[in-house]
Amino acid sequence: MDAPKSLQDAILFFADPDKCIAYMVAQRWPDGIVTCPTCGRNDVAWLAKQKKWQCKSAHAKRQFSAKVGTIFEDSPIPLDKWLMAGWMLANCKNGISSYELAKDIRVCQKSAWFMLHRLRVAMVETGGKLGGSGPVEIDETFIGGKLKNMHKSKRKPMGYQGGSGKAIVLGMLERGGKVRAGLIEDRSKGSMQPPIHANVEAGSHVITDEHTTYPFVAKPYFHEVINHVEGYVREHVHTNGIENFWSLLKRGLGGTYISVEPVHLEAYVSEQVYRYNNRKDMNDAGRFSKLLSQVVGKRLTYAELTGKEAGTPVF
Repeated sequence: MDAPKSLQDAILFFADPDKCIAYMVAQRWPDGIVTCPTCGRNDVAWLAKQKKWQCKSAHAKRQFSAKVGTIFEDSPIPLDKWLMAGWMLANCKNGISSYELAKDIRVCQKSAWFMLHRLRVAMVETGGKLGGSGPVEIDETFIGGKLKNMHKSKRKPMGYQGGSGKAIVLGMLERGGKVRAGLIEDRSKGSMQPPIHANVEAGSHVITDEHTTYPFVAKPYFHEVINHVEGYVREHVHTNGIENFWSLLKRGLGGTYISVEPVHLEAYVSEQVYRYNNRKDMNDAGRFSKLLSQVVGKRLTYAELTGKEAGTPVF
């Protein structure tokens, strides 16, 4: 199959519903054998008029589309709009807002917002631990509104100091490799140690700033510190790589999304992590193809998204 290589190619390619289905089949069933998501039977019949398959076994949900069992399931929005949304989210460097997506694919803003969050669930990066091929830079950043934009009732009586009242994101970047990032409750040992030990191989070389918690959480590692009071680079000792990732994250949050509720911040962090980790070795088509390969077996309902049902934290 001649897959699209650019946004213009994707617009023309996915305008054909049959090509959308064929592309989904190629990503979901690479061997070309479509299997029933309920019972696993692989001799299903194709219903051309309905553009669905039907399992030959007698059970509930015998008929199924390419969406069933994926993040797209139970969505009335056509597959062509879903695929275009996935292409733009995977490849727009600073993300794409729900208002912009709604205008581009002609859905309402509320639907576009829900679509983007469902796609972000598929963007969650998993894999082995960091530290196998280079030093790991560890740092944290604060995400939240600026003091000058806050109502006086929200400011501390003694002033807005440090990251007080802001969300804290912890990040780990292996030089020449991947990044891991997620929200933490505070900068104590109890909050920082579990994600660091879960994502960085014991005995690895880690580099941090002078924050007082790091010597306690970095005991299984070879630990070097850059004191930002003295300077930002000392030979190979610096955290400029993870600082660069923070700048990309904040550029998207402040420039594209403008206002992000703390409860949804983890999803926006996962989105930026996905694009950062796949920026070098993949082109636009590759990033999109990988995203589609990760949509199977994942669900996000509107009730979960809006807090009416409990969801699963990412980090």
